[in-house]
Amino acid sequence: MWKTFFDFCYFWSYFILNKKWRDNYRVNVLFDYRHKLKVLCESCPDMKIKSVRMIKGGWNIGFIINNKYVFKIRKKFDETRVPKIIKEKRMTDAFQDIVPLSIPKIEIVKSGGYTFYRYNFIPGHNMNAFSLHTIMRHRDVWAKQLAEFIFAMHHSNPVGIDDLKTDRQGDGWHHNDICNNTVVDTKTMKISGIIDWEYSGWNFLETEFMNCTLFSSKLRKSGIDQLIRAEYKKLEEAHK
Repeated sequence: MWKTFFDFCYFWSYFILNKKWRDNYRVNVLFDYRHKLKVLCESCPDMKIKSVRMIKGGWNIGFIINNKYVFKIRKKFDETRVPKIIKEKRMTDAFQDIVPLSIPKIEIVKSGGYTFYRYNFIPGHNMNAFSLHTIMRHRDVWAKQLAEFIFAMHHSNPVGIDDLKTDRQGDGWHHNDICNNTVVDTKTMKISGIIDWEYSGWNFLETEFMNCTLFSSKLRKSGIDQLIRAEYKKLEEAHK
């Protein structure tokens, strides 16, 4: 959907007769997406691109190639953003074998003055994109999975990322944006993965619970947050 929209806007931009305004529109509104995609294709000549979809969210845009790989980049990229990309890679590397859900294995791709990060596409739908009725039907299973995920992160002590604790105060490691980035497999209707780790880091457990439903009124109405807390409490009691 996003690529169709962006392609339409790019076509419309030809009617902006002033070249300076036209170029400004393409860079600042369309995030120079065509040039970024061109550079990306040139950097991976063996990828044999058959399909391209676009995603847009937060500070990033991305390209889903062949429903197999995701390439993300900052909307307004400059080299000062690279440390944030490196941080996200470090976080996902650290938790690959710790959490019970799939998370992206990030590779850094540098080309044409840009720094992309690439990971395998996790198929499915965002949890907060389902109807309230569907969320209510599956909330018990999802709550248990998310509680196990949060518990595993919060009680972990991965090697090599202690310096990232200086980002903020907290009492454990957390994803910090679960609401927007929980992928549900539409065949099994179970959570298959957690994506977009750019806000992950050291934070408070209570904040993590709040972030499970923060940006979705449907999730809040479903009461899944209370179920997550209840499942987490069971894990804490079993851990004692």
